[in-house]
Amino acid sequence: MNETDIVVVAGLAGLVAAAEAADAGRRVVLVDQEGEQSLGGQAFWSLGGLFFVDSPEQRRMGVRDSRDLAWQDWLGSAQFDREEDHWPRRWAEAYVDFAAGEKRAWLRAMGHRVFPVVGWAERGDGRASGHGNSVPRFHITWGTGPGVVEPFEKRVRAHVDSGRITLAFRHRVDGLVVEGGQAVGVHGRVLEPADVERGRPSSRVEVGDFVVRAQAVVVTSGGIGGDHDLVRKAWPDRLGTPPRTMVAGVPAHVDGRMLTITRDAGASLINADRMWHYVEGLRNWNPIWENHGIRILPGPSSLWLDATGRRLPPPNFPGFDTLGTLKHLRTTGYDYSWFVLTQKIIEKEFALSGSEQNPDLTGRDIRQVLQRVRPGAPGPVEAFKRHGEDFVVADTLTELVRGMNGIADADAPPIDEADLRSLIEARDRELGHPFSKDLQVMAIHSARRYRGDKLSRVATPHRLLDPKAGPLIAVRLNILSRKTLGGLATDLDGRCLRSDGHPFTGLYAAGEVSGFGGGGMMGYNALEGTFLGGCLFSGRTAGRAAAKQVT
Repeated sequence: MNETDIVVVAGLAGLVAAAEAADAGRRVVLVDQEGEQSLGGQAFWSLGGLFFVDSPEQRRMGVRDSRDLAWQDWLGSAQFDREEDHWPRRWAEAYVDFAAGEKRAWLRAMGHRVFPVVGWAERGDGRASGHGNSVPRFHITWGTGPGVVEPFEKRVRAHVDSGRITLAFRHRVDGLVVEGGQAVGVHGRVLEPADVERGRPSSRVEVGDFVVRAQAVVVTSGGIGGDHDLVRKAWPDRLGTPPRTMVAGVPAHVDGRMLTITRDAGASLINADRMWHYVEGLRNWNPIWENHGIRILPGPSSLWLDATGRRLPPPNFPGFDTLGTLKHLRTTGYDYSWFVLTQKIIEKEFALSGSEQNPDLTGRDIRQVLQRVRPGAPGPVEAFKRHGEDFVVADTLTELVRGMNGIADADAPPIDEADLRSLIEARDRELGHPFSKDLQVMAIHSARRYRGDKLSRVATPHRLLDPKAGPLIAVRLNILSRKTLGGLATDLDGRCLRSDGHPFTGLYAAGEVSGFGGGGMMGYNALEGTFLGGCLFSGRTAGRAAAKQVT
C-alpha cells in the first residue's frame, strides 16, 4: 500500500473518484479515518434528493422545466459577486448542463432510480430573478442516501476484488507529501480498529504511522459542519451574530481537518464565509451522534413565529428561503423559532430529513410508501411528536401557549396568548373566502396547483383553530448546522489551485471540501438536491482527470 497511482481521501465524492479512476485502469488507495461501516460518508444519512432538469419524472407530473430556467434560478440564488467566483461560476454552469443532460442516464445505467413524485424544495425569495427553484426539481432517490451510495460502493468493491482499489480504513491523514511543488502522497496515523455504529464517535487511539505515495492525490473529505466552533468562526456578518446553540446535522468527525491540511500545503481556500444551515432543526429524541439534529422538510401551511411570538414576514414561509429566514431570525436575539400547526397539517406536510427517518423509501417498500397518502402522520413523525422535546401538543390554545412557554428559553419573553390568538384568527379569516391578501395563504393555494404537492405534501387549507383539524401543535425549531459552501479552489478538471491561480500539480479536490466544485459553485445559496449531485459530478470529474495525469 506504500505506493499507488492515485490516493483518495474519504467521502461519497471519493467513492465516485476512485471508481472512475479504477475504471480507467489506475491503481487507487482510498483512505478513511473511520471504519468500513462508514464507507460513503455523510451521503448515507441523506434523503437522497437530486437536482435534475427537464426529467421524465417532472414531465409526467406536468412540470415544464428547461436548462435556461434552471440556470436563471442558479444565478439568482448564487449571486456571484467576487473576483474569485470565476471558477465557481464555470463549475455551476457545467453542473447545470450535467443536470439537464447526462446525469440521470449516467446514474440510471448503474441501477439508480428515483421516486416518481418530484418535490419542490427551496421555493425562493419571491422574485423571478432571485433565489429559489421556479419549478419542482427535487428527485428523491429510491433507497434514499444508501441508494445513492450503493452503485458506487458496488463499483469500488468490484475493483477491490480485482486488486485495483485498496481500502485503508482507520487511516487518518495528517498531511500531504509535497516534493518539488507537487503533491506525491499523504501521511498520517493508523487508528486502532473501531466497530462502533456508523455516525457514533470512534476511537482516536493511534497505533502506527503510514505513508502512501502516488502520482495524484484527490481530497474529498467534507466540510466543517460537525465543529460548531469552526462554524461560528466562519460565520459571516451578513447572517447576523452566530448562534450560541445549534443542533448538529452531521457527526463530529465532519471537522474540516483536511481543509486546513490542504490549505497549509499551499492550496487556495476561498469563500470560507459561505455556508448553509437550516432553521427547522429538531433535537433527535433517539440520537446517533452527540447533539444529533434532524431537519423538518415542511410544507407551506405552518404558521412561523419567532421566539417572542411574532409572525415571520414574507417570504419567510416554510420551505421557501432557508438563508433569508436564517438571516431574519438572527435579528431576533434568540436561537430558535416556532411552528404552530394542526394535526391535519403535520399528517400531510411534515417529512423528516435523513435515510433513517424514512424507512419506507430507504427500504424501497412500496406498501409502506402508500401508507403516506392515508390518514395519520408517518411513523417517524409521530414518534417525534410523542417523544421529541421540541413538541407541544394541546387541545386548546391556552394549553398550547402554556406548553410553549414551558420549553422556551428562560430569558425569552413569554408567548402572549391573546396576541397569538389574534394573529391566528386574522390568518384564519383569510380562509373563509376564495381570495386573500395574506401571501402565505396565497402560497398555499399556489402550491396545491401542483399535482405532486396536492397529492402528498400540502394539506387542504383550513382554519388552525378548527377543532376538527386538531389537536394544535407547536414545534420549537433549532438552527441545524449542515454544509460548507466555500472550499478549495479548483479548475474544471478538479485540480486544486494555488493562491496565484496556477494548478497545484498532482492535487485534486471534490465534493464539499471544494465547495462541491470550484471552491463554491452554489455561491451564497443552494437550490437543494445539489449537494449530493455536486459530490457525484465533482468526484467524477476529479477521478477522470487524475487518471489522465498518471503516466
